[in-house]
This record gives sequence, structure tokens and C-alpha cells, in this order.
Amino acid sequence: MSNHPTSPLASILLVEDSPPQAQKVKIALENNGCHVHWSETGLGGLAAAQQRPFDLIVLDIELPDINGFEVCQRLKADANLQDIPVVMLTTLDHAEHVMSGLDAGAVDYIPKDAFAESVLLETIRQMKQENGRG
Repeated sequence: MSNHPTSPLASILLVEDSPPQAQKVKIALENNGCHVHWSETGLGGLAAAQQRPFDLIVLDIELPDINGFEVCQRLKADANLQDIPVVMLTTLDHAEHVMSGLDAGAVDYIPKDAFAESVLLETIRQMKQENGRG
């Protein structure tokens, strides 16, 4: 029997410029059976996504080079990357930001708050169940 009650998606790219935030999310994901690759910049995240396959990309919006909306648009414009689900995880939680994220191609938009990691893990579990139905 596994230590993980539900085994989430295996390989996740986390694009987050804040090391403390990234560590918090990375630990939560790894404690739930995920393999996490972390990139601190949007361009770095795009490069990582092009170098190896990921099951999911968790993307902050406020990044030091290009913002998460542009990263998401570029991912969705790339035939090799467009099918990778993108979840935005950010402090920008106004309605217009949510709509911009979803319009850019994100499948979910999670505000960074005390429940963010739990919501992200639940989103991953739901995605895995949906993909498992075949």
C-alpha cells in the first residue's frame, strides 16, 4: 500500500520567482508523490518545458522577465506544449486577472493564500481522475 492516498500527476514544472514560495509549494507537491522541477523565471520555465515533458505546469504571474500570462500564451501557441495543463498560482486575484489567465489557456487559477497548496493538490487529484477515466 502506498504512503500517498492518491498519487497525483508525476512530473510538475513550477515557475515561481520567490524561493520561499517555491519551496513551500515544492515540498507540498513532493510530499504527495510529485516530482517537481523549479524555474525562477518565465523564460526559464519555457526552456524547461521544451527540454522535457511535464504533466502539469504551475505558473506564477509576477515573474522577473516575462509575466505568467505571456508564458501561458507561448506554451499554448507551441504545438509540442499546448496540451500540458497550466494552473496559475498567484497573489493577483482580481476578476480581470483570473479572466486573463483563463483566456491565456490556464485550466485553473488559484490565489496564493493559506489554502493554496491544498487547493492545488485537490486540483491535481481531480485532473488525474479525469485523465484516468479514459
